[in-house]
Amino acid sequence: MGEAISLKDLFRILRKRLWFIFLIVVILATVSGVISFFILTPVYESKTQILVNQAKNDEQLYNTQTVQTNVQLINTYNDIITSPAILDKVIKELKLDTSAQSLSGQIQVTSAQNSQVAQIVVQDTSAKRAAQIANTTASVFQKQVPKLMNVDNVKVLSKATLGESTSPIKPQPLLNIVIAVVVGLMVGIGLSFLLEYLDNTLKTEQDIENILDLPVIGVVTNIKDVPKPTNVSRPDVAARVPQRGETYGS
Repeated sequence: MGEAISLKDLFRILRKRLWFIFLIVVILATVSGVISFFILTPVYESKTQILVNQAKNDEQLYNTQTVQTNVQLINTYNDIITSPAILDKVIKELKLDTSAQSLSGQIQVTSAQNSQVAQIVVQDTSAKRAAQIANTTASVFQKQVPKLMNVDNVKVLSKATLGESTSPIKPQPLLNIVIAVVVGLMVGIGLSFLLEYLDNTLKTEQDIENILDLPVIGVVTNIKDVPKPTNVSRPDVAARVPQRGETYGS
């Protein structure tokens, strides 16, 4: 019985504060939409792939040990790609107004487990510049590897291209608005229960019965709600004050 009453009270509170919850949701969704569409700068992503592979001649065949060596080299190459030795030349070639440390934050080198293919991922506020940085980084790295490691085992598999339907990876306005709606519902419901908990005033007869556990034996009606008496004039009855020596009925 107590559980049913509790659920009933929960729905009563939500219905009572429904306008408040709706207002919070609308405000957060609107703010999220405005920030996503008009304030945040779009960020584009471009990728290029490189292959780490030993040069094979007639006397050298692929084996498990060779492949494992190439895979281990990728971890070393990942650090070299984002080092100033490579990025300084990329900045100089593209004439970028940035530092090697800042550019390193835009570049991410990833590779699948036990794979000889590494992927250079670049994020930038310009789709064209992101593709240029990815391709130039791969090209500069391929040229510098023989000088840095005394090996020539890097090939560019695929270059970054600027597609006609390039779209930013972030922000995602629709996703942000959906998240704002969910957060708004949570905040609105939470505040509704908090306001109801802090509100200790008695507003109705039911509040008295529920909170004080006392029966209501009478209600004082607001004087404004009492209808005013209306004066009805009767033409056939006239008020007459009796004169001296007269009585009513004479």
